[in-house]
Order: sequence, then structure tokens, then C-alpha cells
Amino acid sequence: MTHTHGHRISSLNRAFLIGIALNVSFVAVEFLAGWWYGSMGLLSDAGHNLSDVASLLLAMWAFRLAQVRPRPRYTYGYKKSTILISLFNSLILLIAVGVIVAESIERMIRPAPVPGAVVAWTAGIGVLINGFTAWLFMKDRKRDLNVAGAYLHMFADALVSVGVVVSGLVISYTGWTIVDPIVGLIVAAAIVGSVWSLLRDSLRLSLDGVPAGLDIAGIERRMRSVEGVESVHHVHVWAISTTENALTAHVVLSDPCMLVCVKPKLKELLAEAGIAHVTLECETVSEHCSGSCG
Repeated sequence: MTHTHGHRISSLNRAFLIGIALNVSFVAVEFLAGWWYGSMGLLSDAGHNLSDVASLLLAMWAFRLAQVRPRPRYTYGYKKSTILISLFNSLILLIAVGVIVAESIERMIRPAPVPGAVVAWTAGIGVLINGFTAWLFMKDRKRDLNVAGAYLHMFADALVSVGVVVSGLVISYTGWTIVDPIVGLIVAAAIVGSVWSLLRDSLRLSLDGVPAGLDIAGIERRMRSVEGVESVHHVHVWAISTTENALTAHVVLSDPCMLVCVKPKLKELLAEAGIAHVTLECETVSEHCSGSCG
């Protein structure tokens, strides 16, 4: 393990622990305030934040499982758990959406008085906490889908809390309590919007689909451009985890004697494309399977 990689692991572990501690504290405060004052906006936001606490716990668990060494029965270790947890987190958010929509509709049918000032102040604290937690994961969100899931949860919550602040201020100055359940519905829409890409990407990776950002046709062209490579076929690319990609391929060589110099070039090229785990089967023009093998 390199010093940089070890520092990243330590930094992310710390980010998860800080994020969980802050959000658990805020959920307790927001839930009590929402329950005491009967605010659907606060209760729905607290419910969503509670799902975020669960998501952060699961994401941290998956992140730590990914560090476990390979075993005889799990030759890749538990790295795939990061993908499965990302998918599970997406489902948690969708369940939260259903609950929030149902409660908001109920509150629209049976409206109740809501103290706008309390709603605004409580949600304002949420903006700070969720925004800070999102910032903790901002640096690593683009290279790890599992971390991206945690970031999206927090960033979306910060935006949602801004909406709740606005509704609290509107209620304070106008007395329009209908704004509260409307904000609950907007919360639900914001969650769906933030979870869609996470659900799509994690579902694709769980089915061993090609990770986002990898162009198979382009990769094959670059492989064929290497001197000595006649053709490439049976190319398979999948994700070992949310940060590691793998590839297997059959490579037809114009001269078998070029194997020693061709293989390192191909592996270097693929590493630059974001594929570090590579298995190549080299063939000659006369013996290659010509599409008959799997």
C-alpha cells in the first residue's frame, strides 16, 4: 500500500466518522423540533437525514470491506460490496421518497399550524451540517461511486434544507402553512433527481456492465494501434469495485515473437484508460478462435 493510498483511506475513514456523528446529532434535533411543532417539512427532512446516516454507515462499511485481502473463496476479496452498497443506498432513498410523499399528501388533506421561524432556524442548521459533510467527500466523489453516493446524499440534503428554510420564512411572513407539505413534495422530487444517476450506475456495475466513462470501441482501437497487434476480440470489461476495473481480451499477434514487447505496452495503455486489472490471451493469425470462443 503506497503512502498516498494509505493517506486517502485514513482521510475517508475520518470523513465518514465525522459525517455520521454530525448527522446523527442533527437528526435527533430536527426530529424533536418537527414532532413538537408538527412540521411536515422538518419531519420529512429528518427522515431523509436518517436514511443518510444509514447510507453513510453502509458506505463506510463497504469502504472498509474493500480493504480486506483476497481469500481462497473470495479471490477478489469483498471489493464488490462497494457496488452492492451503492445499489442498496439508492433503494433506501426511493423508500424514503415514498414515505415523504405519503406524509406530505396527508398533511395537505389535513393541514396543521406550523411555526415558520422554528422550521427556518432548524433547517438552517441542516444547511451547514449537510454542506460541510458533502464537502468532506467532494475530493473523492469522482473516482469512487460509493463515495459519490455519500456525497450526493449530503449535497442534495443541503439543497433540500435550503428549501425548508425558504418555506419556514414564507410561513412566518404569510401564514401559508400549505407551503410546508409542498416543500415535502419538493424534497421527494429532489431525492429522486439526486438518486437516479447513482441507481443507474450501481445497477449497471452490479450486473457487470461497462463502467461509466469507458469507451469499449475506443479502447479496442487503441489496442489495435499497438505495433504487432493484428486484431482484438472477445473484449470484456467490468468493475471489480467502485474504484477498480478489469479487462479480459484475446489479442491476435502478427508475430508471436513480439509477445514480450506487446503485452507491457497494452497493459500500460489500458492502465492509462483506467483499467489496472488486465488478463490477455495472445494468439497467432493462424490459430485465433475467429469469434467461436466465448
